[in-house]
Amino acid sequence: MRYLGIDYGTHRIGIALSDEIGEFAYPYIVLENKGIARATETIANICKKEMVGVVVVGESLDYEGKANLVEKEIKQFAGELGEKTDALIEFENESMTSIEAERTQGKNKMLDSSAAALILKYYLEKQKSKS
Repeated sequence: MRYLGIDYGTHRIGIALSDEIGEFAYPYIVLENKGIARATETIANICKKEMVGVVVVGESLDYEGKANLVEKEIKQFAGELGEKTDALIEFENESMTSIEAERTQGKNKMLDSSAAALILKYYLEKQKSKS
């Protein structure tokens, strides 16, 4: 089973995929955000094509752990995605992932998917430590 990670932004949505056994996370694609309905349809198709069982959406929290302005849109996005796919929808804190991705690779067109890969990596590490 594969996992899919999402770094949701109002302009771009970074997507990452795990390997088949859910051990490693890799940048996959960056989508232009042209609305929640269109984005969720595209991602649901990716989930089907790649046999994704779990989608991990980055939660946008402030430094105090409280939801920031984009979090409401993220929850709406995740809810609509959950209606279009059989995959389980999970959440992982995305704090500082974009900054960390930029620090390690610089600014480029795959930055958002690299941030999604970090979100997914953190989620997979937590799951591994639970077992």
